[in-house]
Amino acid sequence: MSNDINSIKENDTDLPERFEFRDIRQEEAAQASEMEVICFPPNEVIEERFINERIKVVPDMFLVAADRKTGKLAGSLSGIAVHEKEFRDDYFKNASLHDPDGKNVMLLGLNVLPEYRMQGLARTLISEYGKRERAKGRSRMVLTCADDKVEMYKKMGFREIGRSASELGGEEWNEMDIML
Repeated sequence: MSNDINSIKENDTDLPERFEFRDIRQEEAAQASEMEVICFPPNEVIEERFINERIKVVPDMFLVAADRKTGKLAGSLSGIAVHEKEFRDDYFKNASLHDPDGKNVMLLGLNVLPEYRMQGLARTLISEYGKRERAKGRSRMVLTCADDKVEMYKKMGFREIGRSASELGGEEWNEMDIML
């Protein structure tokens, strides 16, 4: 499988009609933090203050899928742009590391609420985010994931790099990337 954003096959669904894909709004910070708690084990949850800081500093690096009927956030994907090539844990807690001219996007959290899973929403968030970032001149997205998520990201076109230097939550992580 190709290792670029064009390799992501979006499902033939009504997702664009059901969800609005856009930057997060400041008033949605609490929903974003709540999603983090729902979607990740306690040792992997990023503190609300760090999510709030990221939303204040780089809201355009925080893509959400808002349910058009309810207005509720169904999913989100966030990251920061840097020139560095390897992922490090500081990115989760320090939004000031964002470099508007950075060519590499470090993905910091893909969240889809349980009631919205298995509909292609995660795949669409990755695809939409990648297209937006490519339009900004970025060339690559990098993420870390647990062993049980590697195959899912491979199906989206990500390439497995190896073990990450990240030690978030006392876990071992796989580092993966995709070209934009």
